[in-house]
Amino acid sequence: MDTINLFPLYLSFRVAFTAALIGFLIGLPIAYLLSRADGKMIDFIDTLINLPVVLPPTVLGYYLLVLLGRQSPLGLFIEETFDIMLVFTPTGAVVASTVVSIPYLIKTSKAAFLEINEDYLNAARLLGRHELSIFCTIVIPIAWRGIAAGITMAFVRALGDFGTTLMVSGSIPNKTLTMPIAIYDALQAGDKDTANLLVLIMTSIALIVLFTINILERKMKRG
Repeated sequence: MDTINLFPLYLSFRVAFTAALIGFLIGLPIAYLLSRADGKMIDFIDTLINLPVVLPPTVLGYYLLVLLGRQSPLGLFIEETFDIMLVFTPTGAVVASTVVSIPYLIKTSKAAFLEINEDYLNAARLLGRHELSIFCTIVIPIAWRGIAAGITMAFVRALGDFGTTLMVSGSIPNKTLTMPIAIYDALQAGDKDTANLLVLIMTSIALIVLFTINILERKMKRG
């Protein structure tokens, strides 16, 4: 077996970390809105957000290609305005991983927000606190374990994505080759030693993450 190229591991961590960060910044306000609001429109938005969980990765990847490809109006606008090409780039891998992983963060954080006693929020409103202040100083500190679990789940989901990322960013060595795709390529090339090592690394990471989530969930139940 030749020296293992650790670029896929580095790229996977970078993509997963970025996707989890974007998911936190975008997904957390969405999760809070979904936990507070009600109605058919909210249910429809919730359904759309969770659609990536049930769609086949190739279908989701196809939608992203159609939406963000160089021939699409949005993809062309982004490329001409910001000089950012999304397809077959690491940026595309981040976009794909974010779309795939953000539903897990939103769903877990929403469940944590629903557990908050509404009396705490109403008391803060009576004292003249603004909603943003309430969210940052009351909601997040109370629900932090659920939020942390959601971020962790989003991170590991982004880390392990294969189909959607492959469709959007491809498998260009030392550019867009993430760990799951590298495992697939190693098997295709008959390099079982490399594939076994990469699988062992990914399995170890998954076990650590799942163990962390179990600890956080147990602490949530204890209050």
